[in-house]
Parts: sequence; C-alpha cells; structure tokens
Amino acid sequence: MTTRETTALLPLNDIDLDLSLGDRAMVLGYGAVQWPWLLRSLHGGRKADKAALLAYLDLPQDALPNLGSWKADTNFLWHIVRAIEEMRPAQVVELGCGASSFVIARALQKFGGGNLVSYDQHREFASITQEWVRENGMTVDIRHAPLGPSPVGWAGHWYQLVDVPTEIDLLVVDGPPWAIHPHVRGAAASLFPRLKSGGRVLLDDAARPGERVVARRWRNEHRNMRFILDSTGAKGTLIGFKLPG
Repeated sequence: MTTRETTALLPLNDIDLDLSLGDRAMVLGYGAVQWPWLLRSLHGGRKADKAALLAYLDLPQDALPNLGSWKADTNFLWHIVRAIEEMRPAQVVELGCGASSFVIARALQKFGGGNLVSYDQHREFASITQEWVRENGMTVDIRHAPLGPSPVGWAGHWYQLVDVPTEIDLLVVDGPPWAIHPHVRGAAASLFPRLKSGGRVLLDDAARPGERVVARRWRNEHRNMRFILDSTGAKGTLIGFKLPG
C-alpha cells in the first residue's frame, strides 16, 4: 500500500447486510443533508501536513496510501499520534482498520510500546492490512469482526467483538461506515466501561450530522466522561476523556 494507490469514493462494500426500511430511510435522509461533509471528506489533508506526520514518525514519504474519503485524514492521524505520545497507552483498541492501524502501530513502537487490537468487518482487508503493517516491522493484532445486531439502544449493525481487552487506554473509532446507519458508531459506547480512568476516545468524522447526534447522546449518557469537538481538518474529531474516579 503506497501513496500511488487511489482512494475510492465509497467505502468497501462486500458485506451483505439486510438493512431495515427504517435504517434505509435514515441513510437517505441524512445523505440528503450531509453531502457537504461527504464532499469535504474527499480531501485527506494537505500534502505538507502528511509529509510532516511521516517525518515525525521517522517513516518514508511513500509509507502511507492516499488519504481522504473513507480513510482517516491527516488531522485525525495527528490526533492519534499526539494521544499516544502523551498517554503512552498500554492497550489501544481500534474499530475499523487501515492507514490508522499503520500509524497507531508506528506511534506505539516509537513512544514506548503498548499493544494494538483492531477490529474490522472486512476479513480480506483486515488480513491485507495486518500483513502490510508487519512487513514494515511493526506489531499489530487485526481481527475480523463481522457485523451483526447492535447493543441494546443503538440502531444499525455493530461489530461482533470477541476477546476485547478488559482494560483500554485509548479507543479509536473509525467504523463502521455511516451508510449502514448515520448513528452506527454510537454503539462504541458499549466499550466505555472498559476505558481506564484517564483513558481517551477518538471518534473520526465527528463533524458529520450523524456523529454530532452520537456525540450529544454520549454527553448526556456518560457523565463520567468529557467530550471536546475539534472541527479542524476535513472531517472533525471528537475527543472523549474518562474522568478520574
């Protein structure tokens, strides 16, 4: 995977999901109003910012594929790197693998170790990504997690997670895609009880209307956490902090 590879407009679509009429209506409704955010997401960040990120991680300039669209943008990757450098997490859990997995693995390698467990619904993509990271001398555990019923109270479909670490320092949420349901990533809250005191959550695409609804609900339902929205970059990032005690 190199910068010579182009990024498709739409996310991978090899999962045969039977979406309900209600879910399809939500997707169509949100799609009609959030197209400006979707267009912005095609821009993965300035080339200079990407070059600076790669240099900061001591990586060659062709180490990452083209960013943008359904891939993490440079701003979100910078949030990941800064969080790892600051926190020195022992355990990172990621939902939705890809370029972010590569960056997480390298940041952990550079800033004191730590483990990454990543989950993705696309078995082949997860396998390819894991091999790509390992070929570059880094350690990662990427697991196939098919989509199925969501936790109680959340719409859409969710990862059927197995052997999730009992304690998480940093939770990176970059999937599933909104085309399943605009609020689909809200179910990541099912992992909040596993966050250690002082732990952190990073939600990608946080400027979109659907993720803003998710953020509002998270704020209302999880009073032991504090959330900040960074609207810079192409997509926006929601940062959640697990409060002490």
